[in-house]
Amino acid sequence: MKKQEIIEILKNNYHRDIRKQVVKTLLSEEKEQQSPNYKIINQIFSYVLSELAWNMPKSTEDWDSTPLDIMEEVFPQIEKTKWFQEQILMVKKTIEVDMKT
Repeated sequence: MKKQEIIEILKNNYHRDIRKQVVKTLLSEEKEQQSPNYKIINQIFSYVLSELAWNMPKSTEDWDSTPLDIMEEVFPQIEKTKWFQEQILMVKKTIEVDMKT
């Protein structure tokens, strides 16, 4: 499935207010709890990955950030969450490991 199709499906299934509330809840839980509940956002992210048929590339030249781009476009302010930052950090670590080998 193409990026824009996934974006439209997510936006149609999760109205703007719901998407904003998901991020607001994440930010609140990250601030107040030691172990925030990422179950919903992880399920949505898994859906995005599966619909894109996304796999971890074998080299950094083949890196595709489309899944995170989709999440950023569909969920306003998600880039402010620790969840999103953890995804970025995982990417950086993967790239560093790949560059060392």
